[in-house]
Amino acid sequence: MKTRQTTAADDATGAAARPGGAAAEEEPLGLRDVLGRNISGLPILALLVIGLSLSTDTFLTGTNLDNLGRQVSIYAIIALGELLVILTAGIDLSVGSVAGLAGVITAKTVFETASGTSALGAILLGLVVGAAAGAVNGLLVAFFRMPPFIVTLGLLGAARGLTLVYTHGRTVQPLPDGFQGIAGGATFHVANLIWLTLLIAVAVGFALRRTVWGRYVYAVGSNAESARLSGVPVRGVLVSVYALSGLVAGFGGILLASRLGNGVPTSGTGYELQAIAACVIGGASLFGARGTAVGAILGALIVGLLNNGGTLLTIDPFWLQVAIGVLMVLAVGLDQLQNRRPAPSPAPAAGATATGNA
Repeated sequence: MKTRQTTAADDATGAAARPGGAAAEEEPLGLRDVLGRNISGLPILALLVIGLSLSTDTFLTGTNLDNLGRQVSIYAIIALGELLVILTAGIDLSVGSVAGLAGVITAKTVFETASGTSALGAILLGLVVGAAAGAVNGLLVAFFRMPPFIVTLGLLGAARGLTLVYTHGRTVQPLPDGFQGIAGGATFHVANLIWLTLLIAVAVGFALRRTVWGRYVYAVGSNAESARLSGVPVRGVLVSVYALSGLVAGFGGILLASRLGNGVPTSGTGYELQAIAACVIGGASLFGARGTAVGAILGALIVGLLNNGGTLLTIDPFWLQVAIGVLMVLAVGLDQLQNRRPAPSPAPAAGATATGNA
């Protein structure tokens, strides 16, 4: 298995280093190239949709689908940032708390100024807070070689504490209608949240598939030492993925505050688990180097459908948590089985075969 991972890193870094860049030799992406191993999530998603459509009359209604899209969007956006960290064989447990911190800072700034021109400045402030929190994680992981689990777990508690201190434990409300319209509004009869989710998914997918940086991310997750020896700036890549994870989480928190119409100090609690579940169920490997933006979106949809279907069918929400946990364990178990399979032996070259026969 180690040999296969090293080869993947060498291929990624070598392609990036070739003259003309990686994009010059890339071919158009097909469906399997985009979905990869995450194509297995499509049957699960289809089964859930068919099952819920047959078991309840309210699932396919416009109101329910709109609510489902809005609910899934926040998880999906945060999951896309989490995916970048998971691809480097790391983990970010702080995304939920960072989302909550960025959301209340933005909400309080908008509340205190209460003007349309200040809303953009408040949003930029929230994004900076999220990116800064993620960058702290990245610096500690990359330069001090601290375990990502411990670093991000520490920031999870610190960010949540700062949120409560900043708001004195009180909800910031009400927020201006203009700010609420960011997440609560719709364009072409489709919720703005869904458009924003698709936009971020396309951006993340493009960065991972079509840029040298994306190749570096996969290379670091495959084998960091091999990537370093191949010339990949491993530390820079690690700092960048954690900073982007924080930035995306902060954006998700801002959208959550906009959707709720207030800044709740406890908002974002548990979102880190939902984001990780979406990535893993969507096919990302916790051992790094495997996963796509499409997979993260599929995973978020599956988690969202379980929650939405449970509500429609009046299933105990505690059992839904059990179901999501079981799906995560099954996904990791299947990933382990795939890693243990021996790599297929390369076919002999035609010239070598001819020489041997001669």
